[in-house]
Amino acid sequence: MDVTIRRARDEELDDIGEFTAAVYLGDGLLDFGAEDPYLDELRNARKRATGSEVLVAVSDGVVLGALAFAVHGGTYAELARPDESEFRMLAVRPEARRRGAAEALVRACMDRTRELGLGGMVLSTHPRMTTAHRLYQRLGFRRAPERDWYPVPEVGLWAFTVRF
Repeated sequence: MDVTIRRARDEELDDIGEFTAAVYLGDGLLDFGAEDPYLDELRNARKRATGSEVLVAVSDGVVLGALAFAVHGGTYAELARPDESEFRMLAVRPEARRRGAAEALVRACMDRTRELGLGGMVLSTHPRMTTAHRLYQRLGFRRAPERDWYPVPEVGLWAFTVRF
């Protein structure tokens, strides 16, 4: 299947936010379930698009997945150092999984990082995202436990990095 990566269009942002929130909730990735305050952030792809590059994986005109790409100093950069980029909120619709969308999105971020002349990438991931961890490791990312962090006291996130 051919997957194209491009920037999200304005008319796609509301749907991107809804399916991103649904994926995180449905996959059990929110520590507080349906009451998790992070759900509002996940739903707001329109806001993400003002502070990051929202990229989508598209096949046959259908958005399969999305993420937010950011660089150090940007609104959506949480861990990126001056020579790094990061991505956040990677989500692929359940019915579109195992079709290469997530990998294509991550590779596009890696390419974009190189285009910007940056030396590496960092990402945060929930410890339960084991399928994503395998993808990241296959693409050259390594665990960076010294950069693990807690966005709120009850939620610990793991860091992965790759250098170019």
